[in-house]
Amino acid sequence: MVAERGLGAVTLDAVADRAECSVPSLHIVFEGRDGLLAAVFEQYGPLPDLEVLATDPPERLEDTVRALYRTFVASFTCEPRIVPAVFGDLFSRPDGPAARVMTASLPRLLDCLGRLLLPHVEAGRLRPLPFPVLVQLLFGPVVTHLLLRPVLSPVLGAALPAVEEATELFADSYLRAVALPGADCADRTPTRGEP
Repeated sequence: MVAERGLGAVTLDAVADRAECSVPSLHIVFEGRDGLLAAVFEQYGPLPDLEVLATDPPERLEDTVRALYRTFVASFTCEPRIVPAVFGDLFSRPDGPAARVMTASLPRLLDCLGRLLLPHVEAGRLRPLPFPVLVQLLFGPVVTHLLLRPVLSPVLGAALPAVEEATELFADSYLRAVALPGADCADRTPTRGEP
């Protein structure tokens, strides 16, 4: 339903009708609409996979960054497209249900990212930037790309790199921007348009 109608159109009445259950049962199980949306985001968002990754993180910085990108991109592109719908609602209604879902998930998300990135800062492999900036540099460009991709694809056609190639380009760019000299990043061959 989120993929079909967007997050704003998903009401408890509509969910109860589709699931052939009662609205009060949804209130009991999910404690209301926000709880239902949080459960959906939990299932389709990146958090479960990030928690698994943070439990047994790669040792090398480059492997960590690439794993973070793959995990995030997978949650963004899988069907049903819940994560883009959450971002769409977040941008259109900063005080709406997506904001409440994100606010509830943010402590766990930041904990995972801290366990994955901060050891590399402490080991001198990542620049000691403020943690929110380190995270925004990591995900900001790829989120923008993934949100705009449905609009860019028909216009740019073959000039738009495949998601996998774009992910690699963003990972390489992030590593160039924040990895310190001597970090455990493999020598990369030049990417498209690079000398």
